[in-house]
Amino acid sequence: MSGGIYLIQDNCRLVEMKEEPYESEDGLQKLLADYPSLLAGEQIDSAAPRRWLLVLREIAIPDSEDSAGRWALDHLFLDQDGIPTIVEVKRSSDTRIRREVVGQMLDYAANAVLYWSIEKIRAQFETNSNAE
Repeated sequence: MSGGIYLIQDNCRLVEMKEEPYESEDGLQKLLADYPSLLAGEQIDSAAPRRWLLVLREIAIPDSEDSAGRWALDHLFLDQDGIPTIVEVKRSSDTRIRREVVGQMLDYAANAVLYWSIEKIRAQFETNSNAE
């Protein structure tokens, strides 16, 4: 075997998994929302791997006190310690992936710290939980 990833099916047949690009960012976003364990929590802390709870997808980030939102973040998660984790999904074919996206994430984080109170995050979670 070549070190690939294999799946044993119900009939005991071994199937090699092949890497393929995502057709859309939305497909990966849905997977992350449904299966937050896809995020690499054990790489952050192997002794106490991060576990996440989805607060909301496509959450608005304001850029001032009175703003409803300037940007839309793909996912807001909370880890087991209540620390907000922002996740933005980009396909590897996105040519902006380095410089622009890092700047985008810094804008998101800086404004989230300023304009998201614990109460706002809690309200977003409760609204999302009640919608499901």
